[in-house]
Amino acid sequence: MRRLGILLSGRGSNFLAIHRAIADGRIPDAEIAVVISNKTEAKGLEAARSLGLPALAIPQEGKGPAARETHDTKMIAALTDYGVELVCLAGYMRIISPAFVEAFPNRILNIHPSLLPAFPGLDAQQQAFEYGVKVAGCTVHFVDEAVDHGVIVLQKTVPVLDEDTVETLSAKILEQEHIAYPEAIARVLSETHGVVGRRYLPA
Repeated sequence: MRRLGILLSGRGSNFLAIHRAIADGRIPDAEIAVVISNKTEAKGLEAARSLGLPALAIPQEGKGPAARETHDTKMIAALTDYGVELVCLAGYMRIISPAFVEAFPNRILNIHPSLLPAFPGLDAQQQAFEYGVKVAGCTVHFVDEAVDHGVIVLQKTVPVLDEDTVETLSAKILEQEHIAYPEAIARVLSETHGVVGRRYLPA
């Protein structure tokens, strides 16, 4: 069984999509080892506990580089203690530090609600809507030291209709996220993500 670690900050809808995909066999030979949030009140932690999964809150104490380093050290230790092989950011609203990336090289995935490299950062759906694009979507990618950057595993698209609002567009993108993330995880675990010459996980 490949062991996944889920990091989230909110309600955890992508986490739940991943959990369902494991349960119904779309992500074979995998299990969620632990769910961690930087927010003690995150609804995703409640959902994880209701499913009988280990769920931890590791909030950052204080501000500044030293506090961030201490926080990431705790996160790395917890993921290591649970034997996590692949880290999945599922609505985790913190920037991952270089030390975190180094601890899990080529083993961190993120999902972003735009067709990267377009519209990185916050409020990607609103950025796309205001720009006037006719096609939007989501991207699952490996995480590196840059924000919303790294090798793309897959993307899903949605049309932007004349009657769409930011809210309806966001809802359509989220629906595709729930399809894309499990598919991307399955590809990565089976090494069929199409990135030639790289092995991201130990055999």
